[in-house]
Amino acid sequence: MIRDKKREEETNVSSGQYRMLSTSGILGYGFPESSLTRGEERGVDMIGVDGGSTDPGPFYLGSGKTLSSRRAMKRDLRLMVLAGRRQGVPVVIGTAGGAGGTPHLEITAEIVREIAREEGLHLRLATIDAEQDKTALKQATIDGRMKRLTGGPDCSTEAIDRAERVVAMMGPEPFAAALDGGADVILAGRSSDPAPWAAMAIRAGKSPAPAWYAGKMLECGATPSIPKGHDCLYVTVDDDGVTLEPTAPERACTPSSVANHALHENPSPCIHVEPGGVLDTTDCRFDAVSDRAVRVSGMTWSPSPYTVKLEGVERVGYRSISICGTRDPLLIETLDAFLASIHEATATKVGNLGVGRDDYRLIVRRYGLDGVMGAAEPLRNATPHEIGFVVEAIADDQDTADAVLSVARVSMLHTDFPGRLCREGNMAFPYSPSDIQAGPVYRFSVFQTMAVDDPLAPFPITYEDL
Repeated sequence: MIRDKKREEETNVSSGQYRMLSTSGILGYGFPESSLTRGEERGVDMIGVDGGSTDPGPFYLGSGKTLSSRRAMKRDLRLMVLAGRRQGVPVVIGTAGGAGGTPHLEITAEIVREIAREEGLHLRLATIDAEQDKTALKQATIDGRMKRLTGGPDCSTEAIDRAERVVAMMGPEPFAAALDGGADVILAGRSSDPAPWAAMAIRAGKSPAPAWYAGKMLECGATPSIPKGHDCLYVTVDDDGVTLEPTAPERACTPSSVANHALHENPSPCIHVEPGGVLDTTDCRFDAVSDRAVRVSGMTWSPSPYTVKLEGVERVGYRSISICGTRDPLLIETLDAFLASIHEATATKVGNLGVGRDDYRLIVRRYGLDGVMGAAEPLRNATPHEIGFVVEAIADDQDTADAVLSVARVSMLHTDFPGRLCREGNMAFPYSPSDIQAGPVYRFSVFQTMAVDDPLAPFPITYEDL
């Protein structure tokens, strides 16, 4: 049975709480269907999930490929859309497809269209595009509306021109506008992770402070609970705070687990800068209301001039990699000198192919020694009994990267070193072929904020009646 969405909204606003369910940390990560069912049984006003992040790096934004597999996204979306239709509540996804560009948005929208056809559903789909017009961005740079983020690249029109694509991180206003337009399913491009939930709660009449705080919790699914896992989180928002509880009976929110999660992904543990304001959690209280639920209160919200974060990536070349390992104690003992000889041998040999030293980068990551932390590794003096190597070549084109890697791999395998007893290969290779084309390489080249007068203007909304 499909419920009367408008009547449900009015009832819950008048009852003083707004009920939101997050299915997982990211669309496609999966969640138990039983957890979604338990959330439905408690009653929901919206169902949502964050669709992506910059955590996996710039590749997905540059390539237009999705972070999660299409099959995994379709599985999660099918369950969510069907639940939304049963309950008569909106289903909302932010940062669709992993990076929130136009290709990611269209891939996710096509999945929803397929589900609607296959299940015989009638629904209104809203897509909110976050990809930005370069001409407008360059004008904003000239007008002085750009601000460099700490540690980010300088703002420049040249960087904008070089970018494969640039997305802006939307706030809650486009989500609320899409719901005003009658949307049953809302798919957004790049958005602030808490924004979908903050939008729904604020639109329902809740104060911005608890609405934004609820979003900070819901954006990662059941992560604020223990044991950690990809699962559903149920949050109610009232006028003074939020109450969190996982729907899976084997998980629990505790004051410690919730407070711990509130610290994540932010330069400050208490000050969270969002589009249009700042969420301050300095004076929050964390009170256990049961052995599985926690109420949080005391958060505040301060409006500020409206800005959106921009994320843009440029292609810097192509990559090839090879994976190998050694447990030769004599090679490990003289490893620095050995790898220096590899770099020299590679430079000499590829020079004969017409490839200069400035035409490529050769990187050898040493797992078991300092492969994770590099120069910051505090245990560099420890001597491992074996080391794994990821040999990486980057060049302007794939053919050059392949050629450099091939030479480096052969050098790793056969180059001599003092005391060498093995007269065959130095390395063990787990794969054949040993050389793997990793394709285009991207880096973040636009990473700044842009002041906007209208929070809806950069994010056009398109509606489809399916």
